[in-house]
Amino acid sequence: MTTIENGSGTRELAGKRALVTGGSRGIGAAVVRQLLDAGAEVLTTARSATSTAPVGATFVEADVRTRAGAEALAAAAQEVLGGVDILVHNAGGAAPHAGAAAIPDEEWQDALDLNFLASVRLDSLLAPGMRERRSGVIVHVSSAAVTLTPPPFLHYVAAKVALEAYSRGLAAELAPFGIRVNTVSPGRTATPGGEATREQWARLDAGPGQDTTTPPLGRDGQPDDIAHAMLFLMSDRASWLTGSNFVVDGGEFPRG
Repeated sequence: MTTIENGSGTRELAGKRALVTGGSRGIGAAVVRQLLDAGAEVLTTARSATSTAPVGATFVEADVRTRAGAEALAAAAQEVLGGVDILVHNAGGAAPHAGAAAIPDEEWQDALDLNFLASVRLDSLLAPGMRERRSGVIVHVSSAAVTLTPPPFLHYVAAKVALEAYSRGLAAELAPFGIRVNTVSPGRTATPGGEATREQWARLDAGPGQDTTTPPLGRDGQPDDIAHAMLFLMSDRASWLTGSNFVVDGGEFPRG
């Protein structure tokens, strides 16, 4: 992979300490690799041990769906990195169902815990250190599909809509302390998790069928497509950007 450099010819995130949740495969792994190439020290997580985490990053098992899991991860970040300058919330997902009534209560709660409250909890634990240093970057990963709201994923989309609203509010709260908060919303991306979810969706017996139309740019996204946008937001090149949502979907979900 090409090393990301700034105008002075040095790696632009050298000396930065980054935590990436869900960084063992797909978009998260691409983000970790690009952070490493840009000179950052990286800690990444998944719910279970894995051999697919990018080489060069420190890996810890962590379940961010609970307050205890978030606290354990924040403690690990402090121990391994000594603090966090860049926080990327990439862990997320949910299984499709035939419609709202078919989604069990526990899956509504799980979707909220993983796709929304995990970010709230981890931010609350790590943002104070950023405030003290008056510097930091937080990137929340949402979904371009929030504009479509497919019924099989109402629990997932509802959590992501909450995440976007929270992200905007947190950006306003933390801006006076030099902390930037933005959201990235990927469209259909070629990842193992995405492919498995689309296969589950295709097997549903009821509800609207999925849209298999190729995005206007002529292909599905690749993990590096999303990671490039995220790395830009983490860099000083984006020093005037906060409180925004960046849709990276090849034109799949047009905005009015």
